[in-house]
Amino acid sequence: MKPAAKSRFSAIILTLIAIFLLNTTNSEAQDVTYPYPSDSISIEIESQPLTMSYMDIKPDSPNGKTVILFHGKNFNGYYWKDVIEFLKAGGYRVIVPDQIGWGKSSRANIHYSFHLLALNNRRLLDTLGIEKVSIIGHSTGGMLAARFALMYLDRVEKLVLENPVGLEDYRTFIPYQTTEALFIKELAANYESYKKYQTTYYPEWKPEYEQYVEAQAMDLNRADFKDIAWANALTYQMIYEQPVVYELRNITVPTLLVIGQYDRTIVGKDQLNEEAKQVYGQYTTLGKSAAGFINNSKLVELDNVGHIPHVQALPDFQKAVVDFLKD
Repeated sequence: MKPAAKSRFSAIILTLIAIFLLNTTNSEAQDVTYPYPSDSISIEIESQPLTMSYMDIKPDSPNGKTVILFHGKNFNGYYWKDVIEFLKAGGYRVIVPDQIGWGKSSRANIHYSFHLLALNNRRLLDTLGIEKVSIIGHSTGGMLAARFALMYLDRVEKLVLENPVGLEDYRTFIPYQTTEALFIKELAANYESYKKYQTTYYPEWKPEYEQYVEAQAMDLNRADFKDIAWANALTYQMIYEQPVVYELRNITVPTLLVIGQYDRTIVGKDQLNEEAKQVYGQYTTLGKSAAGFINNSKLVELDNVGHIPHVQALPDFQKAVVDFLKD
């Protein structure tokens, strides 16, 4: 068989395997209920009518300030439930969007960019009549939060970056993958693969973390999972191709970095050998370097805490955030 024909044959086989896996029932995937009712706004992108879902939680005793929460790539608004409660108790209005491409929002086939996602969130705030916000961004949401602060300085009071990805330029050490190859990987996902990846977020797995796997795995039983898998591949490329690390020095708003020191997250880690995995994704040093780039920043380091401090170490995360927002 000629090389070109062999390559095409391999691609066909991989696609057939992915389709088979797509049609396999994920019996462990169960729906979870968001902590508050969701609403949505309509946004037209690339001539496509899309919807952006969000929760808008108003406190019983308002302090006049608003916080918006930006989720990570493997998450949606559900995992902010405990953060919502302590912010609400402190008098903050809390806006929790599912970004276009995630959760209850449209899983669109568009060119994803952090600039576009930032614009979508500005439109959301405009619709709600909110002029200024503090932002908490986790993981990929941290990259988005940084981009929003760079684009809309006048709309941001304070910025919290919780174990953000993108504190290093993945293009410099992760091999490039085509969107089609990423799509095949996404189609092959199942409950077990989601859980296996999420276990890397923590020093020790606990039963209470299972709900966040279930929140991600809700997608597996959706009729449009093929579209979701394609959107997941596109958003991976967004992270890979659009670093913000070189612009951190341009952030001027007061910034808090909350960094779990156990974290070793690397976008595209499966492409690295074991030696490279010991070099990159070292949040013990990445947090310090980011704090050095950002003027007017404060670094809180949490020992033996992994990728999601607000889940694993909620009291420590709450104290750091509340103190910073009040300061």
